[in-house]
Formats: sequence, structure tokens, C-alpha cells
Amino acid sequence: MSAIVTQPSLSASLPRPRRRARRRRNWAGLLYVAPALALVLAFFLVPLGMTAWMSLHNWPLIGLPRWIGVANYKALWNDRNFWNALLFTARYTAAATVGLLGVGLLLALLVEKPRRFVGAYRTAFFLPVVIGFASASLLWAWLSNVDSGLFSPLAERLGLTAGRVNILATLGPAFWSVTAMVIWKMAGFYMVILMSGLQAIPPDYTEAARIDGASALQRFRFITMPLVRRPFALALILCVSGSMLAFDQFYIILAGGPQNRTITAVYWIFNQSFVSFRLGYGAALSMVLLAILLVLSVIQLRLLRDREDAR
Repeated sequence: MSAIVTQPSLSASLPRPRRRARRRRNWAGLLYVAPALALVLAFFLVPLGMTAWMSLHNWPLIGLPRWIGVANYKALWNDRNFWNALLFTARYTAAATVGLLGVGLLLALLVEKPRRFVGAYRTAFFLPVVIGFASASLLWAWLSNVDSGLFSPLAERLGLTAGRVNILATLGPAFWSVTAMVIWKMAGFYMVILMSGLQAIPPDYTEAARIDGASALQRFRFITMPLVRRPFALALILCVSGSMLAFDQFYIILAGGPQNRTITAVYWIFNQSFVSFRLGYGAALSMVLLAILLVLSVIQLRLLRDREDAR
């Protein structure tokens, strides 16, 4: 039998001074990332662990918590209001994602190349992003007011409606009004993400395709979209995650109305936790929503990853 020759590890084969220098570099790198790790631990991992622990208890606002195991998770399966809220959230997420990415991509194509006043256009398109969601929702609620707002009197003067119409009193107009507000506010954010991807495309590719006779639509389909796959994937994940966590706009503008038909998943979690004071049940709902977001993110990453990454 032939003898088995083992290869020494790289660190063992290095001279002692070099091993010490490598250890110093490793410790220095750990010290550099230590503040970020501390923030992640304090503001994500610890609260996540506490939420998971609370979800296994009957946790009242006042009084001692009582261990009930997975009873909260069993109860949510029969919570029709939660599933209705989740279904409404999915509908809103689909509408908001299509609108945000569509408008964001259109704006990115418009301001991608340097031209006259392009800086002013970029600033104007991005400006609503810096407004807080609460402030934007209050502004939109005032604009949508049937008496003192702007939308209803304007529609009446333009002849679009016979008299003033309360657009927040009916589910369809209220839903699309809030969706339009979100698109107005956040489209500039996704414009920046997609614009960075568009600007990274070498101009030689599109120029060569133009010389070969490719139309603008063909260049967009076969050159632009494949090369902005990664920025588009990032924008899609952020858009879906943010839409699934929608709360401020529906709470401030609609307060769950009309007829409690615009309650999102986070809105229902807020209601159960801080209105009904069922903190343990609200924690269980939060953990289920987190699991749904993780699954959606993994699916999106797998569908949008490059072929080279899949190998």
C-alpha cells in the first residue's frame, strides 16, 4: 500500500512572523466590522429572538406572560381577518410593484443620459422620496378630502364627475388613490437604482446593435434588460418587501376603511398587538409575515439570478 501524504495547511506552512501578521490582520478586520455586528445584534437579532420567544406565550400588556407553546400559531390559521389582510396586502404589493418599477424604469431611461436640465429633472423626480411616509400620507389625505381637498373639486371642474365625489369612500378609488400616492413618492428611489444599472452598460453594446440594424425595442429587450438584471432584482426585492410591510398610508389616509377592507397585514398585527393588547399573538403574526418575506425574497433571487451564478 502506498503511503498517504498529507498536505500541511497554508497557515502551518507559513513562517511564524507571517502567521502573526496574518492573525493581526484578521483581528484588525474583526475590530473594523465589530460596530456593524453590534448594531445587527442589538437592533435585529436580539429583537428577533425576543419576538420569537413572545410568540410562544400569552403575553398581555399588564401582567405576567404565560407559556402556551404554538397555540398562537394554531390560532392564526383560523384568523380569517389575518388571511383577508394578507390577501389585500398581496393585491396591493402586485399593483405597487408594477407601478413603481414601471414608472421608475421610465424615469431612469428619461434621465440616464446627460442632456440639458437633466440634473433638475433628477432632483425633481427624487424629491418626493425625502418626504416621510406619514407626512406624504397626511398631504394626500388632505388633497383627497371631498370638501377642502383638491382632487374632487378639480375632477368636477374638468367634467370628469357629476359633482364632488369622495374617492376615499369606495374601495376601488381609495385603493388606487393610495397606490398612486406611493408611486408618486417612491418612484424616484427606484429610478436611482435602475439608472445606476443603465449607466453601467457600455455604450459600445448599444452602438454595435444600432449599426447591425436593431430597433430601439430590440436593443431594450436583448441588451438593456439583461444587463440591468441585478439592479432590477435589487429594486424588485426592495419593492416587494416594502409593499408587504405597508402600514402608514393605509392607517393615516383610510384608517382601514371603507368597511375595514383596506387593512394590511402589518395593520392587523398593529391592531392585535397595541389595540387588543395581544402581544404574543401579534408576535406570532410577525414571525409568519417574516417567513413569507424570506420565501418571496429567495424565490425572486432564484428567478432573477444570472446564468453564471446558477452554475
